[in-house]
Amino acid sequence: MNTAFVPAEGTDPRDLSVADFTVIARIAHAHAGLVLHPGKRVLVGSRLAKQMRANGCSDMHALVTKIVHDPVVRRAAIEALTTNHTRFFRESHHFTHVATTLRPRILDAVRARKRVRLWSAGSSTGEEVYSLAMTLLGEEAAEARALLAGDVALLATDLNAQVVEAGAHAVYPAEALADIPPALAESWTEQEGAGFRIGAQARGLVRFRRLNLLDEWPIASPFDAIFCRNTMIYFDAATTERLQCRLAQKLVPGGYLYIGHSERLLGAAAELFTSVGQTIYRKVEA
Repeated sequence: MNTAFVPAEGTDPRDLSVADFTVIARIAHAHAGLVLHPGKRVLVGSRLAKQMRANGCSDMHALVTKIVHDPVVRRAAIEALTTNHTRFFRESHHFTHVATTLRPRILDAVRARKRVRLWSAGSSTGEEVYSLAMTLLGEEAAEARALLAGDVALLATDLNAQVVEAGAHAVYPAEALADIPPALAESWTEQEGAGFRIGAQARGLVRFRRLNLLDEWPIASPFDAIFCRNTMIYFDAATTERLQCRLAQKLVPGGYLYIGHSERLLGAAAELFTSVGQTIYRKVEA
């Protein structure tokens, strides 16, 4: 037996040993770019506890062994380790920029019968991409009709299959409605039980897909804008720089990249963009 997988004697079977945490940290980084510092060992163990029960494992070491050898169990474990905290119109200055700068460009493109594509990379349960959709549709009925009739599509992707499914379902608790500007909520949401659902027209603009940002992307067309926010904070610098360069490749010249408030462009990626606002960047045109 590989001694790296031997749990410490006398521990609770639900505890994650230092050796097993090291294995999980290595897998999480290799497959999802996640950086798990030793201080997160207890947190990681608590997040994997449900996986231990679901896989019929007698202790955490048995689960780690399954994670190493079974790609299905490994994927579920990595999904359990990802954080999916989000809300509608989070970092509202980004949506102000969309409304005042990006949206007029998109309306011009629609009137010229051009294709428009936007991407929410790391979309979680959909609040971000629907905030973007509602901002684009806006309050003016004629402009909304033009956008809905045009070749406009929003892609929403996330590593976690469960949150992708939740986003496609688009049902949210009533208290989340307070985060949406009232005029947009009135136009683009509808009551659903005790909560609400994003209306069919806004939902129709969005396509949800499961995607690991570190894998190959089955995406052919470039995007006019990409939201990739509060995802790279879990990556190391090298992984972040590579991802940012890849995102730049998927933007049209002059396209916009929106990143999280605690994230920055790194290395070669910084040379590909011009800052046009707080954590808002425009791709340099050749």
